[in-house]
This record gives sequence, C-alpha cells and structure tokens, in this order.
Amino acid sequence: MTDLLKLPRAIFIVALAMLVTVCQPEREWIRNVAAGPALGTSYSIIYLTKDPLDLQSDIDSVFSVINQSMSTYIPDSDISRINNGDTTIQVDHMFREVFDLSKEVHDETDGYFDPTVGVLVNAWGFGPGKGIELDSSRIDSLLDYVGFNKVRITNQNRVQKKLPQIRFDFNAVAKGYAIDRLGRMLEKYDIDHYLVEVGGELLAKGENRQKKKRWVVGIDDPEVTEGHRLKRTIFLKDMAMASSGNYRKFRVDTITGERYVHTIDPKTGFTKNSKVLSTSVITSNCARADAYATAFMAMDLEESMEILNEVKDLEVYIIYIDKEGNTLEYITEGFDALLVL
Repeated sequence: MTDLLKLPRAIFIVALAMLVTVCQPEREWIRNVAAGPALGTSYSIIYLTKDPLDLQSDIDSVFSVINQSMSTYIPDSDISRINNGDTTIQVDHMFREVFDLSKEVHDETDGYFDPTVGVLVNAWGFGPGKGIELDSSRIDSLLDYVGFNKVRITNQNRVQKKLPQIRFDFNAVAKGYAIDRLGRMLEKYDIDHYLVEVGGELLAKGENRQKKKRWVVGIDDPEVTEGHRLKRTIFLKDMAMASSGNYRKFRVDTITGERYVHTIDPKTGFTKNSKVLSTSVITSNCARADAYATAFMAMDLEESMEILNEVKDLEVYIIYIDKEGNTLEYITEGFDALLVL
C-alpha cells in the first residue's frame, strides 16, 4: 500500500535531481590535434572530444600497417615482395580492399585507373626504381606488363600475375585509403567530429563544434607553382575529397630540359600533358575519391564528363585550359552547392 504522506518528498527529490541536471553547464569541446610526416608526405588530424584524448599511438599504428602492406618504398613490404616475384605472400584485408576498389574504378573508367603501371612509374623516374631512357619502342614493350586484367587475388589471398614483371603501385589510392582507416579508428572511440588530412586529401565528419560551423577546406590554385594560393574553399561534412594535379609533381630531363608530369596514361604508357590542370573529387570515401581524381587527370575532359554521366555518386571540380589558352572550370551541381561564396 502506497504511503501518500511520502509522495511529496519523493516528488521533491526527483524535481531536485532534474534541476541539478538542467543547471549543469555543458562541457566545452576540446580540440585535439595530431600532425607529422607519413606516407612520404605530411598529415594533420583534428578531432573534437569532451575530454582530452591522445590517439598518437593509434594513428602511428594505422600508418605503420598500411606502409607494411602497400608501400613500394619499403623493401620488405608485402607489395614490394610481390613486385619482386614472391608468390608466397598472403595479402592482408587492407591490400585486398584496395585491390578490389582499384578493380572497380578501373572498370568504371575504361582502364584509365590502373595500379599495374608500377613498371612505367619506375621507368619514368617517379617511383622507387631507377628511371630509364624511354622511347616509343621501349614504352611499347613495357606496356606488356601493364593491365589489371592480368592480375588477380586467389581465395587463399595470394596475388597471381600473368607475367612476373608486372608491378603494382597503389600510391594513387593508398593515401585516400589511409585516411578512411584513420576515420574508422576515430569512430571506434565514438568521435563524431573530425577532419583528417594527408597530403592534401581530406575526410570530414560532423562539424567544427568549437566554432559551431561546418568544416571549411581549400583547393589549391594549380597555376601557382611556388607556394600556395587557394582557388576555392568549400564546406565539407560527412564526405571525402581528393585532388590531383600536374602543377607541382614533375621531373625535368637534365639534358633536354623537357618537363614530364607524374600522371601516366596506362593505355599509351606516356606521361599525360593534357589541358586538365587539376581535378578535385568528392564522394563518400577518400580511397574512391583518390582513385577517380587520378583517373580524371589521365583522361580528356570530355571523357571524364561521360564517366560522370554514368557514375552518380561523384561530385567533381576540374580546372582546365581551353583551345584559346583560357583557364576555365568545370563543376558539377553538387560540388557547386558546397562552395563558400
């Protein structure tokens, strides 16, 4: 039987507890920052929490395992050993995820994205291998060792190559993949607001809650070859963006003085000197954005536009030069909506 005389006291205690809860001030957001060198470039990670949280060891671990799996600059990494003919390597799930994504983008771009260009990357002097003197006949012979249809991963997670000289180079997708892995790591700690940047590629989640604003990121002007100047700034939320351009990464022949840009056309074997200066791609994950940004640099603008008519989950911003030498922009509707005016 309920004692009615005790009800007012109980109600008072409940009301007091509610009052204390309401009156407690909301804790401020703490800005945690990690930055340094990684993957042959630099990284910067901002993650917001209610309590201080140092995730440096976790961040270092992500970079370490990706390097061991996919870095062509580490002699005993899995990819280096596979490139050098070791058929006993059982690749990890990360290698397989990057392989499968590469196959998907390779098919969607009609072969313009192809991580088996490793032999050409080395030959042109852009990889860990020694560059060689190239002419049309030499490039034609090297193309025998290029083609994603010539490789596969077995059910035992071993890579099979039709020709032992085929060499993988995941550098055009591994950076974006590393960013995605860092995002997954942060979310394991229930972190919902962060901005991850590695070598200019980006993944944004949530908002900058300290400033009560969306994350704002910049796109470099490709016509500025020394230093940096932003061409555009955009809002980025729960999306990834990757950019690729030929304006900084190139090799100059010491004898002829001719400049060779780093984008290699996997169909011709030659470096690409197209009218496209830079490409920025926004989509749900950074590895996919990274791969497409590279593919669009190897394609003519008209070819890229055809792909965009078929693949609906991409937003793109392309800076190019027209026949009269004018610098112009091609921008999709979704990308345009994100621009900071």
